[in-house]
Amino acid sequence: MSYYLNYEGGRLDFSLPSSWNVLTCQDCSTVSVVEDVEKEIARALDNPIGSPLLEELAKPGMDVVVLFDDNQRPTPAHIAFPHILNRLNKAGIPDERISGVCALGTHPPLSLEQLEKKVGREAFRRLQGRISNHDPRSKENILVGRTNKGTMVEVNRLVAQADLVIGIGECMPHPYSGFGGGCKIIMPGVSSYRAVADHHYTWMRNRNSKLNLLEGNPFYEDLAEAGRLSRLSFKLDFIMNEKHEVIRAFAGDPVAEHRKASEYAATLYMIPLARRPDVVITSAAPLEIGVNATKALLNASFAVRMGGTIIWVASQKNAGPIMPLIEQIATRESANEYHHRLLRGDVPDHLKGFGISFIMMVVIFKELSEKFTVIHVTEALTKEQVEMMNFTYSSNLDEAVSATFAKMPLADVAIFPSGGASIPDIR
Repeated sequence: MSYYLNYEGGRLDFSLPSSWNVLTCQDCSTVSVVEDVEKEIARALDNPIGSPLLEELAKPGMDVVVLFDDNQRPTPAHIAFPHILNRLNKAGIPDERISGVCALGTHPPLSLEQLEKKVGREAFRRLQGRISNHDPRSKENILVGRTNKGTMVEVNRLVAQADLVIGIGECMPHPYSGFGGGCKIIMPGVSSYRAVADHHYTWMRNRNSKLNLLEGNPFYEDLAEAGRLSRLSFKLDFIMNEKHEVIRAFAGDPVAEHRKASEYAATLYMIPLARRPDVVITSAAPLEIGVNATKALLNASFAVRMGGTIIWVASQKNAGPIMPLIEQIATRESANEYHHRLLRGDVPDHLKGFGISFIMMVVIFKELSEKFTVIHVTEALTKEQVEMMNFTYSSNLDEAVSATFAKMPLADVAIFPSGGASIPDIR
């Protein structure tokens, strides 16, 4: 029987040894998108989950901050912004009392042109001079408290001083917080660099900080509490497909709407497994560019048994952004040693310009090489570069399968044709 992976806009066909037992080769569901995004936004805002209407939360005289994610997310903030502004106006809050902050976390700031494109011309004009990037290193970030777990909550000054905080974002599977969206617009979105480091470096290797888990996930629970401490009152989250089209929108209380959005997202991406396979064969699709290609590898790691093999297929034709990551993975330090280095604040100078989520990948990749055999099938990376990551290089999938079969003539196998969007669910 032949199988396939989604690859570079097409399909990569391959076959497996007859002695291998395939547990799943299920692809992610194809879901219809909304025909009218404007109507979908209005529907979500008219039916808030766990919250009064936005117009009822807003009161005349309030100072309001609307948070929106950066251009590393496809969220249609340009469509959503006018809806939110109009409803605030209806509640008696003029545009002059509303500010917009790009919740970029520790990512690079957007240019004015990028900000205008993200929020749209109408919102950029109506909020002229009051649209800004969050600066995680600003001395004006304000400490508003600590979570019950002890994590510092230090946020953007405008957020700390606002009477009403609203967010626009996207809900999608996330390897540590279970799902993106919700209160992530606060932590890391508008949190200080040291607060994000405190949170991320503390919880990133907890066994319950993982894909498709909210309840009992310390990474998620801590950031949700940070959202409450920062008084995030209302959130609009979109669920998008790989073509950046809207599948559905959810709005309301940031925790309640996010839970419903996450439950819905799980139905789109869940791949049930009867047990942990010996081998996972995964494609980076639909997230094949740069650092995004690593998501499929992380997702596969939640499925394969300890000591098993992951065959990770990603062309890496746009691998430039991950080269500093590869160089750090090549250092002799173990995952534990590098993790403690980050906790001490000992970050190499040439990495300090990168986001914290990027830097923490050094620890995660080191740990993956310590726990599993990873065979990287890639066109653009060299054998030397792959081996710097402590992975095994292969130029094609058939070669990788043959090498694995030679070591494991009998094996349970899981195939994730779209590994970047798959949620393994061990039943």
